[in-house]
Amino acid sequence: MRLLLNVIWLVFGGFWLAVGYAVAGLVLCILIITIPFGVAAFRMANFALWPFGRRLVNKPGSGAGSLLGNILWVILAGWWLALAHILTGIAQCLTIIGIPLGLANFKLVPVSLFPLGKEIVDADDPMAFARR
Repeated sequence: MRLLLNVIWLVFGGFWLAVGYAVAGLVLCILIITIPFGVAAFRMANFALWPFGRRLVNKPGSGAGSLLGNILWVILAGWWLALAHILTGIAQCLTIIGIPLGLANFKLVPVSLFPLGKEIVDADDPMAFARR
């Protein structure tokens, strides 16, 4: 079922969302000081490309640095990526088949605003949730 949902996701919006994150990553990697944000954008592009069967959990040990980084992220790239998720989710919810995909897009809005301090884990990994 995950494979089917991921393929449908990829065709009906996931590819373009991943391209958006990759473009943000490229722009942020131009300056040396914003390279950590670019790395986070590439990590989120990977997640936006194939999200079903994986989850985002809080990374242990992330603290004030990730909080400050997330504030800068919202200003630099997060707001327009969140807007892309909202618009894509609304468009996907217009059809009955697209409702699960639209809901998945709405779940990606918070992480598109605050990606630092998160890590992508397999949903079947029993230790992933213990690390939170």
